[in-house]
Formats: sequence, C-alpha cells, structure tokens
Amino acid sequence: MNTLRDVKIGDTVRVVRLHGEGAVKRRIMDMGITKGVSVYVRKVAPLGDPVEVTVRGYELSIRKADAEMIEVEPDKK
Repeated sequence: MNTLRDVKIGDTVRVVRLHGEGAVKRRIMDMGITKGVSVYVRKVAPLGDPVEVTVRGYELSIRKADAEMIEVEPDKK
C-alpha cells in the first residue's frame, strides 16, 4: 500500500482510500482530500514533517501521521 507520506516531491497521485476513524478521517475529508481527488506534492520539510501539497487548487500542509492514513496510486493524467 502506497501512502501520501511515501510520494516524492513533484509527483501527482490520486487518492484511493482514507484510513482512520471518526474525527481524524472527518478532518482529512474537510480539508478536501477525498477518494478520487488528485494531490500534487510540492514540498517536504527537512525533517519530513509537514508535507506541503496542492489539492483542489489550494496549498495545504499535512502532518506525516495524517499523510500515512491516505492511500494513493499514481495519477494517470
């Protein structure tokens, strides 16, 4: 299983599934990260936390722990 945490800088991926439960999963979905959406990885902080991504036309910083809950596949576009 590939997660958003494993994606290299400059790659675009598509969200396959969100893992996690309750409030954590809801928070990720509220940020616009839902099944089928494309995510472009812009930057990763020197120590790996946070990861800066572009989702639905806006920039978002996401923690490593949250990025591990987002299962992704390479975007076919």
